[in-house]
Amino acid sequence: MNLTELGYVAGWRVVRALPRPVVAAAFRAGADRAARRGGAGTTRLRANLRRVVGPELPEAELDDLVKRGMRSYARYWLEAFRLPSLSREQILATFWLDGAEKLAADVASGTGAVVALPHAGNWDAAGAWVAANGWPITTVAERLESDGVYGRFLAFRRSLGMEILPNRGGERPAFDVLVDRLRAGAVVPLLADRDLSARGVEVDFFGARTRMPAGPALLALRTGAPLYVASMWFEPERACAALKGPVAVPDPEEGPLDQRVRTLTQRVADEFAAGIARHPEDWHMLQRMWLDQRSAVGADRGR
Repeated sequence: MNLTELGYVAGWRVVRALPRPVVAAAFRAGADRAARRGGAGTTRLRANLRRVVGPELPEAELDDLVKRGMRSYARYWLEAFRLPSLSREQILATFWLDGAEKLAADVASGTGAVVALPHAGNWDAAGAWVAANGWPITTVAERLESDGVYGRFLAFRRSLGMEILPNRGGERPAFDVLVDRLRAGAVVPLLADRDLSARGVEVDFFGARTRMPAGPALLALRTGAPLYVASMWFEPERACAALKGPVAVPDPEEGPLDQRVRTLTQRVADEFAAGIARHPEDWHMLQRMWLDQRSAVGADRGR
């Protein structure tokens, strides 16, 4: 077991064992120190948030936004570490979804649903909430360099009732399995605001070009399942999300498949931008986001 894995193990154990107010104060203090130090991740978050809020926001207000952003990021980890210790009733009570009736209807009808998520709020709580409702849920996780850490994240998310597929190296391609799960009526949430493959679809996002994964659009076009875009944020006592959609899917007459994927992915990007603009402090993007950003700045690995 390496030091990184030991850190995660300690996090899961200690954070779950101590009273929440004690742990929350420690995480908040750590977030404030990180914001003051201005390390690589904080520097990248600041650059990304500047793109979101525009050049008009005064530097002092951007400083405060970055501080709140780091606190939100710390809260994500705090609540993720504590999720396995929560009862089903607590999981249902500490997450709220605007549009839950849409997912319930899609599962009941057998069509399933694709949900494109940003790296915002608490997506692990969202997945646990879906599972706690008794709805089948399957998603994809990035295979990490450390097999030990990757295995522990798989076990963590599977313990919450989610089926987790590796993005590479599985028995079957993840996309094929997701098609099967959708046709069986599952909910398929996918983090989709940042492409990790360098083969994503170029989109306009807050006035500049970036790449986002094609998976949500391709799944919706292949299966006919509705595609929703989630905005995600924190409130004082709970994590929240709202579903926008189903997003309008281009007809075959509108062009070849690759063109329709680009059109649909741009619509997803537009909905992401609207949600992030409402709650910029809860967008946890500490990695390089836009194509015109220099890759030397910041920590550019995903989570």
